Amino acid sequence: MKLALLGGLDARTFLRRHWQKRPLFVRGALERPGAIVDKRTLFSLASRNDVESRIVTKARRRRSTEHGPFDNTGVFPKRNATLLVSGVNLHVRAAERLLRRFDFIPQARLDDVMVSYAEPGGGVGPHVDSYDVFLIQGPGRRRWIFKDSNKKQVVVCEPGDLLYLPPGVKHDGVALEPCYTYSVGFRAPRGRELAARFLDWLHERGLPDALYRDPNLRAAARPAAIPREMAAFAARTLGRIAWTEADVARFLGSYLSEPKAHVVFRPSAGAARLERSLVELDAKTQLLYRDAWFFLNGEAFALRGREARLLRELADRRGLDGKRAARSGLRRLVYDWRRAGFLHFRKPPRP
Repeated sequence: MKLALLGGLDARTFLRRHWQKRPLFVRGALERPGAIVDKRTLFSLASRNDVESRIVTKARRRRSTEHGPFDNTGVFPKRNATLLVSGVNLHVRAAERLLRRFDFIPQARLDDVMVSYAEPGGGVGPHVDSYDVFLIQGPGRRRWIFKDSNKKQVVVCEPGDLLYLPPGVKHDGVALEPCYTYSVGFRAPRGRELAARFLDWLHERGLPDALYRDPNLRAAARPAAIPREMAAFAARTLGRIAWTEADVARFLGSYLSEPKAHVVFRPSAGAARLERSLVELDAKTQLLYRDAWFFLNGEAFALRGREARLLRELADRRGLDGKRAARSGLRRLVYDWRRAGFLHFRKPPRP
């Protein structure tokens, strides 16, 4: 299916031609461009402890960065300044809806929507990202300079325009007037981070333990030399560390679905009947699956049969009809997740 968001390309063609290969600029990608968040709300988010934010200002040729939360964002320069707020999709439904328009990319890769508000001349400066990013222009105009096939490209993004940039493409955006830019980013785990977290995961599940003893120790002729027996002990102990492909899959699902440290879940208020509601995952919830295993906000569990099929539907669509959930074995699980704030009950639309 051709997508206006991708300039008339279908998802398969976009992924083959552009994804992690070359930029794509789409004029009028959003049919009804508009602000997904107003200035007052954005600045209010920047004042919160559970929201990541920063202000970048430029004076002559130098830029300075200040990290939030900010007590008084009302005093904001009228030129050469940018406020950037990460994870706006976790707090603003319109931003969450924008993020889900990119569901042709696996959810395990989706990160968040960062919103930047810039006064004329504002920008973070020329830089290179290590991840894929879609830059969607909200109200106002921004000029982007980037390279495509080693050729310098200059485009002026107007409301509703989209610019996709693969990793490693140097780019620079400058506000031509007060403007908003919505940055849809994608996570890409690094090898070192995966290795460190995997060892932590193994440790929590019981790495082999042993205590080194040397009852036949002899007086050291060379005190600084590491004893041969100690080196052999270390080799035997570490050689007992083992894992399976299933262990790696369980770790990866838990790791990819784990919320960021500052994320806070808030349970739904009031009573509601599952049978009369739509079940909707909270914007902060990440529900992934692989085979019979499911991963919810860093926790892993297995399900099979009808319940597994319904839960996969909930994960893929981010929503599920409450009547179907109530008739299955998911009732208790759904209510538990609602109490934890992982999902919410919404009124179904009128026929």
